[in-house]
Amino acid sequence: MMRALAGTGLLRTSVEPVADLAAEAAAWDALAFRAVAPHPFYTRAVVAAHRDHGFAHPRLGAVVVRESDAIAALLPFSLRPDIAGLGATLAQPFLSPYVTETTPLVADGPGLDDRLDALVAGLALASGGRAWRWPWLATETRLGAGLLAAMARAGWQVGSVVAFARPVLDRRSDYDAFLAGHPHKSRLKDLRRRRRRLEEAGTLTVESATEGLELERALEDFLALEVAGWKGEAGTALRSRPRREACARALFRPEGGGKRGTVTVRADLLRLDGRTVAASLALVSGGTAYLLKTAYDETLRALAPGLVLEDAIVRAVHAEGFAERLDSATMPGSALESLYPERQTIAEIIALPPGAGRISLERRLRLARFEHRARAEAKRLLRRG
Repeated sequence: MMRALAGTGLLRTSVEPVADLAAEAAAWDALAFRAVAPHPFYTRAVVAAHRDHGFAHPRLGAVVVRESDAIAALLPFSLRPDIAGLGATLAQPFLSPYVTETTPLVADGPGLDDRLDALVAGLALASGGRAWRWPWLATETRLGAGLLAAMARAGWQVGSVVAFARPVLDRRSDYDAFLAGHPHKSRLKDLRRRRRRLEEAGTLTVESATEGLELERALEDFLALEVAGWKGEAGTALRSRPRREACARALFRPEGGGKRGTVTVRADLLRLDGRTVAASLALVSGGTAYLLKTAYDETLRALAPGLVLEDAIVRAVHAEGFAERLDSATMPGSALESLYPERQTIAEIIALPPGAGRISLERRLRLARFEHRARAEAKRLLRRG
């Protein structure tokens, strides 16, 4: 990829291969620590795990804004075929089955609007003036709203393809305060009933692991539990796909105390008489735990061991303070909608820089929405089959 540069005052914007950033590891890590909206997915180690296991193109690109010797903003991206056809391409933030948010990393502090303006200039460079199709964007956060405002200042056209409210949970002073303000008391009562039924079936314990052999064993329990269920039958479990399993092992690996710079790994297990009946894997970054992977013993479906474990994680975050927010990392229709009381708007947008009007925004939105409906129908028929 050719390097392209643009200047915005003291800021320098570039479009370059992610591989070239290896020499700036400390600067990338520093950005992840001081980002307005930190998340694990665009941290150096997580991107590297994807590249090492074939989930990112070897020449994955990045829009980079530098301020003096620091990296002030960063967005990994790729070019993909344009749904509008004609052999064209469009740009998209880096995605994988493990990425559930695509907000760029942008340094907080004075001059935020300038950094966002420089980033938007870099987006136009990265796409060659063509469209961006941008899923998993948290549009109503300070950074998400700021990014959209910067696009508007630069004359971009932006439209929403689809949006949904993702369940999140903000930590209260303690678990009792969480219970007192919960809007779905009946749901909590039902979870307590199911937990009692599990306890009647044997000795119920909850364990967590963040490092060493405990984390390694927890990952093995998760992999075995997942492949034993419907995902194993459908061939979509991690163990059914060696490349995905290898990437998951890299993401949730126990080396280095479970920590990789700006990201911490956490596994939670629900055991019945010593046997794991539910497991959850999370990446913790910037005070938020992203619950990326969950599995449960489907022979105990009526007792909802997965949700009983989720409630145990809610108890743990209040007791231990390992995060200030739990992010469900889910699609619409999640069972966590009745457990997590807060919501974060996640949208897919199409953004057109000035001059990218060969195909109108309205037509692009119609095509993208049709694609969403077609995929949903295909999934529905697959489940029926």
